Amino acid sequence: MLIPYLLVGAALFTLGMIGFVTRRNLIIMFLCTELMFQGIVVNLVAFGRYPLSGTPTLDGQVFGLFLLAVAASEAALALALVVLLYRYRGTLDAGVWKLLRDE
Repeated sequence: MLIPYLLVGAALFTLGMIGFVTRRNLIIMFLCTELMFQGIVVNLVAFGRYPLSGTPTLDGQVFGLFLLAVAASEAALALALVVLLYRYRGTLDAGVWKLLRDE
């Protein structure tokens, strides 16, 4: 029963990728990257629970926990950056930050 977990993980990753590409708000883009991370974690845990070799291992769970730790540190840095950018320009539109290169 590996296929349903992989489909859920792929759906989460796809929704996150579509949201990241189509949205302009920095907070929404940040949340979409977190959604992509969660899709990857679901797939890692599913592969750990239902391995191709036959016996379940903890490898998928260990990689999933490592990825969650990376996502948590990325979330802290991204949120601090978003707050700093909002204080600097007063907007969270990603298009405004393209003008920063010209200044």
